[in-house]
Amino acid sequence: MFKLKALIAGSTGYIGIQLIRLLVNHKNIDIKYLCGHTSIGKKISFYDKKLKLKKLPKITKFNKKYLNDVDVIFTALPNGEAQEISKYLLKKNTLIDLAADFRLNKSSEFLKWYKQKHKAINNIGKSIYSLPEITGNKIKKFSIIGCPGCYPTSVLLPLIPLIKNKSITTNNIIIDSKSGYSGAGRGVHKKYKDKNLYDSLSAYGVGFHRHNSEIDQELQNYSNSKINFTFTPHLTPMFRGILSTIYIDLNKGFSIDKVIKTLKKFHIKNQFVKILKKDTLISTNDVINSNNCYISVCRTKYKNKVVILSAIDNLIKGGAGQAIQNMNLKFGFKMNEGLR
Repeated sequence: MFKLKALIAGSTGYIGIQLIRLLVNHKNIDIKYLCGHTSIGKKISFYDKKLKLKKLPKITKFNKKYLNDVDVIFTALPNGEAQEISKYLLKKNTLIDLAADFRLNKSSEFLKWYKQKHKAINNIGKSIYSLPEITGNKIKKFSIIGCPGCYPTSVLLPLIPLIKNKSITTNNIIIDSKSGYSGAGRGVHKKYKDKNLYDSLSAYGVGFHRHNSEIDQELQNYSNSKINFTFTPHLTPMFRGILSTIYIDLNKGFSIDKVIKTLKKFHIKNQFVKILKKDTLISTNDVINSNNCYISVCRTKYKNKVVILSAIDNLIKGGAGQAIQNMNLKFGFKMNEGLR
């Protein structure tokens, strides 16, 4: 059986651990290297006891020589570090980045939103932003793949089909998203040490969260008119999961039933996107530990306004699962391989 040799950089973070948990059950993957900064020499089971029975390499510091031995590199690193690795890629390598290094099409936008100069500007044009259900086979032409952020994943899966179909107005979209604290990484406990993380709900990044740039970029690809939206994220006292509540106005001639029909038609072959019955109330519990996105369209007291609910697991569909989905798409594996 054909197997890709893989390197995972940033293997001990929440996303890195989730990625390993999934890849050890992927029949086409052999994990060759696990890399980290502060965990060198340790076994990955130190961070996740469930991986104790798996034959996995000890954690080492990344070395560009490793690229000779692997086919695919997953990077779950702080923003900017995958850019450095991308400079050393060989023709045989595919880089799949789970951070923001290759999400934005312009280096000026990266500087604006992430306050860093892009270190591999020449590689931006060689990369693709890939939300698998939207990108499709275009991914096969690229060796650098930028995986979407968790919030944008929950937002773009329902909105892109509706904007593409001109079902909704684009001048007043309101996006209210709530995430488990794992989305902020292992450092969340230090970052929010002055807040009661386990018993409170906190708004953050109001008006200027970094994912604004990503959402705007991708929605604008499907609209002839300016996209005006307001996005507010919240940190919730749960470990994982995202629930996005999206308020939209319908264009003339469109009803809630037409909206649902549009979404079902668009996602008919997308096995991980589930369009539910009208007015279905969903929760993060419906999607936890899966690569699914549940979408529900609900009525309001106004005929021309609807509310879309979109739920994902931020560590899987919003992170590690989506990266594997992109790899499966790139290399022609079964879409659900490693994600069952």
